[in-house]
Amino acid sequence: MNNFMAVVSFTLRNKMKTKSFIVTTIIIAVILSIGVNLPYIISQFKSEGGATKVGYTLSNLPEVTEPLKTYFDTNEGTNIHLVSYPDQGSQEGNEQVLKQGIKDGEISGYILLEEDAAAGFPKVTYKSESLMESSVTRTLRTGLQAVKVDYVIKDAQLSDAQKNLLLMPVQIEAAQISVMDNTGTGKTVEQQGLAMGFVYAMIIVLFMGIFITSQLIATEITAEKSSRVMEILVTSVAPLKQMFGKITGMSLVGLLQIVVYILVFLINVSLPHNKDLLAGWNLNLGDIDPLLYVYALVFYLTGYFLYSTLCAAVGSMVSRTEDLAQAMMPITMLALAGFYIGIFGMSSPDSMLIKTASFIPFFSPFAMFLRIGLTTPAWWEIVLSLALLAAAIFVLGWISAKIYRTGVLMYGKRPTFKELRKAMKAYKV
Repeated sequence: MNNFMAVVSFTLRNKMKTKSFIVTTIIIAVILSIGVNLPYIISQFKSEGGATKVGYTLSNLPEVTEPLKTYFDTNEGTNIHLVSYPDQGSQEGNEQVLKQGIKDGEISGYILLEEDAAAGFPKVTYKSESLMESSVTRTLRTGLQAVKVDYVIKDAQLSDAQKNLLLMPVQIEAAQISVMDNTGTGKTVEQQGLAMGFVYAMIIVLFMGIFITSQLIATEITAEKSSRVMEILVTSVAPLKQMFGKITGMSLVGLLQIVVYILVFLINVSLPHNKDLLAGWNLNLGDIDPLLYVYALVFYLTGYFLYSTLCAAVGSMVSRTEDLAQAMMPITMLALAGFYIGIFGMSSPDSMLIKTASFIPFFSPFAMFLRIGLTTPAWWEIVLSLALLAAAIFVLGWISAKIYRTGVLMYGKRPTFKELRKAMKAYKV
């Protein structure tokens, strides 16, 4: 037991002192800080005027352009200001003046209207130098829709109150319910959005924590074999204690990094400008179900121990770090498959693929966590998924331990199953 704790302590201290660990942690923390503050940073680079200036000519269907200008001038928050240009007597001349307005920085773009008898409303084209201006066209479309209603019903002699009722959008609220119990309660729209964002972020964290930290174990073991340090270590510490000590030590390193990133996230979210932004979006981190945090920790640890035992076994079989990437390819593909199942399954968490993957140990840390966060799986499904995951960890841990005991003593041979079997017979493992 003392040797095991010594390996855990050595792995933890040795990894935390390395420059790669410190630099990587700092870089990711900085990237996370920038990402959290990105909306505020972007807002600081916006022009002080705020509104996008869009040009038009006075002669271009004034029965549409004038009401449209009035709409944007009288509705706050539309973020568009229409700028009129005098009529030049021809379409080519009008467009030339509008293009000159863009060159001079007076407007960002301009609109052209053409008669369309079949549609009953003019065809509108917005032109600008930008490749994509979806927000501008979306706002213009909203204004044009309001003008179109007045344009079409101008002879219907409706009162202002009737027009307002006609233009008022239909309100519909969505709520997720749970039919697994008698309460029938579920998540509101805000809670659903918050849960989806949390699940998306945690799937990325799970992948980085499970896969990257597990790979570090294989890299460290292979490096020790390559430098012949392993020959010294096996004389003082039993191979199995080395393996599980390294796995436990690296799990603590991974958890420490995650705690650092969580603290960085919470500090940045607590900044005044970000608190105001969250309040404007009506987001409250307290709305996340506390059990979701527990499940995130459980699936992180179980997923980590599943992949780390495999990585330790592979690392023990490889004598040169140059060969490690090729030997790790099957495990890499499994981890990536689980990650992509989780990411692309967010749009359909109740699909048969996600349900099936949630019971496959290599994928369940991602798939079952996705189902718990976005749907309401039955309690027995969660228990069964965790039980299968625990059983897989036990079986693969036992097999990996046997491979590790033999693999750390193999030098100069390709890590094939034939050579491994011969070595296990020779060492009576």
